[in-house]
Amino acid sequence: MEASLRKKIIAAAGGGAIAIATVLIPHLEGVKYTPYRDVGGVWTVCNGITGPDVIIGKIYTEKECKELLHKHLIPYARSVEKHVKTPASEYQKAALISFSFNVGAGAFERSSLLRYLNSGDSKKACDALKQWVYVDKNKIPGLMNRREVEREICMWSNKNA
Repeated sequence: MEASLRKKIIAAAGGGAIAIATVLIPHLEGVKYTPYRDVGGVWTVCNGITGPDVIIGKIYTEKECKELLHKHLIPYARSVEKHVKTPASEYQKAALISFSFNVGAGAFERSSLLRYLNSGDSKKACDALKQWVYVDKNKIPGLMNRREVEREICMWSNKNA
């Protein structure tokens, strides 16, 4: 992970998992102010925003993208809070928010990753992130990079970031 991203994440940690995820996701997703189709063919804008907030032909502002990201992260943060039954660091929660934002809350909630975490094996849970790198049975380099960063953050505790 780049040193600059690490510093930004550590600085955001005082604001909790959603603040960390708000720093992490733009780094992982990048930003595009006009809608485009992602690798799965889904209409997307800003930092990976999908759904009815994506208006084809609209040019979004930086402010709109930040607001949309925050709005769209809330359900994923709630899912993480509801389904993680064991103590987890804010960094682990942020990695899980980022992961579920990418794959969907349902996939996160049904994942072996969550089962490992809830059984107390956080290392195995964090390592399981690296399995989620396929789209239509094709290994995607961008997802491999994303999962490696999420895994690294997942391994951090609040004491040793």
